[in-house]
Amino acid sequence: MSATIIDGKAFAAKVREQVAGHVQRLKDENGLIPGLAVVLVGEDPASQVYVKSKGKQTTEVGMNSFEHKLPADTPEADLLALIDHLNKDATVHGILVQLPLPGHLNSDLVINSIDPAKDVDGFHISNVGLLGTGQKSMVPCTPLGCLMMLRDHLGSLSGLNAVVVGRSNIVGKPMAQLLLGDSCTVTIAHSRTKDLGAVCRQADILVAAVGRPEMIPGDWVKPGATVIDVGINRIDAPEKGEGKTRLVGDVHFESAAAVAGAITPVPGGVGPMTIACLLANTLTAACRANGLAEPQGLTA
Repeated sequence: MSATIIDGKAFAAKVREQVAGHVQRLKDENGLIPGLAVVLVGEDPASQVYVKSKGKQTTEVGMNSFEHKLPADTPEADLLALIDHLNKDATVHGILVQLPLPGHLNSDLVINSIDPAKDVDGFHISNVGLLGTGQKSMVPCTPLGCLMMLRDHLGSLSGLNAVVVGRSNIVGKPMAQLLLGDSCTVTIAHSRTKDLGAVCRQADILVAAVGRPEMIPGDWVKPGATVIDVGINRIDAPEKGEGKTRLVGDVHFESAAAVAGAITPVPGGVGPMTIACLLANTLTAACRANGLAEPQGLTA
């Protein structure tokens, strides 16, 4: 293996430390405590784990954490009423509705009912439009984390060829917009792209966010490229014992690491950055809401 490993866990710890420092200053100088409200509908096990982790990390950096857990059969009107209440609550600076929602709820309607200024997930259609037109917005957490790691490792991204494999609204599209904003030449590719391997081999920066385990082999990676693997896929691991599984990314790590200049591992790469950037977004939202200077280096 020749690639430098980009340690997302360590980088996320640094981001959280920066956020905690800014939060303390806000308290000391302005009497302001940023607040994050997380809404969980139903009892999806993975969502429960995420929400618990978000709450723990929110309080660890000195912010207020407000958790709202609703039954799976909660009427849409009740959920919208709660969001309306949170929109009006001056102690809440960030609102996150944990996805996926139960099937009877309209996710688009729910997300777009959040005040865009408090939409720390960056999913509201207003924030999507602002990001797409290069204006100040709330930026989706996972792409923001990827951008931070790229800037930290490469410095200036200007003029580099970037390929984003994946076209989701949550990662692929906003990632492409952020890379454009840093003056990359950007290609959005996906599972139906003709000769996807040839497209990937042109990339100085290769971001894999397609949701297919180990889809991108090492011979698709340009020698010396920086590879950001957003995928988190659980596959069978019979070598560990019957019924055992392991986590892998969208990139075949061993073969890619042999040719890449740098690569994020799975786990321990992009994943830890998502919650760190959620905290950074909440801090940014609190500063904007109170007319205070935004923290440097914690947003796009």
